[in-house]
Amino acid sequence: MSESPAPMKTVAVVGKPGPPEEARLAAELAAWLSKRGIEVHFDVDTAKALGKDDGLPRGTLPEAVDLVLVAGGDGTLLSVARMATPRGVPILGVNLGGLGFLTELQPDELFPALEDVIAGNYKIEERQTLRVRYRRGDRTVKEYALLNDAVITKAALARMIDLIVRVDGDVVAKYTSDGLIIATPTGSTAYNLSAGGPILDPRMQAFVIAPICPHKMTYRPLVVPGTVQVHVTLGETREEVYLTLDGQVGYPMEPDDSLIVDTHPCPVRLVRVSGRNFFEVLRRKFRWGER
Repeated sequence: MSESPAPMKTVAVVGKPGPPEEARLAAELAAWLSKRGIEVHFDVDTAKALGKDDGLPRGTLPEAVDLVLVAGGDGTLLSVARMATPRGVPILGVNLGGLGFLTELQPDELFPALEDVIAGNYKIEERQTLRVRYRRGDRTVKEYALLNDAVITKAALARMIDLIVRVDGDVVAKYTSDGLIIATPTGSTAYNLSAGGPILDPRMQAFVIAPICPHKMTYRPLVVPGTVQVHVTLGETREEVYLTLDGQVGYPMEPDDSLIVDTHPCPVRLVRVSGRNFFEVLRRKFRWGER
């Protein structure tokens, strides 16, 4: 957890498309921030809902921006993290979705908390980010910075797929399974948890490697240091196999395609102002530890 930087001057607001409450909140935000001399930019969908035609295209941020305020759920925050992380822009999440595990505030907490944020009275929590390089042969097809996970799964209902996993060049296993999850500590409470993997404290630097419905009972989720490089190669298969990144971006994979996964040099920077810790969120959102 690092100390807060300078007070905010420019804020980008990215909303969850569709809900009318997001448009109402965006209008209130625009008026509230403008009154305090803060320059406000909206994503294209939110701007359109407010009758404006100067919205930012999805996947873009202004050149100079001090904060991205995400009005939505965890999915909206994940999409923003992919574009904000490489630039080091901090993110403040306001939950307008369902679970809202990653978001910092509830709507009724927003404006009192913003008083502190624009004055610089907040903390930045840095979360480990996955750097995922999707390779075909010797060529890197795509590279992403992810907050949650990279998942390889089969699309068919029948046969399992073979995935060879190496850590720093050493063979870990040849997994015969429905797929594989590589998750950050933040992503450990997402698909990994549903697949039987462990919960990791998000302050850790580590990866979870979790097979999905493995053929052998001896296959179990594995936690490795965040300093290693994980290499996953898809074996021969007649099934349709897909790579999914943070549950939002996907690519069909072919035999011998591979992933190189390590820690991205730029962490995700989350604004913390509510004072709630990770374990409190676990208890409140998941009823963790209750009988």
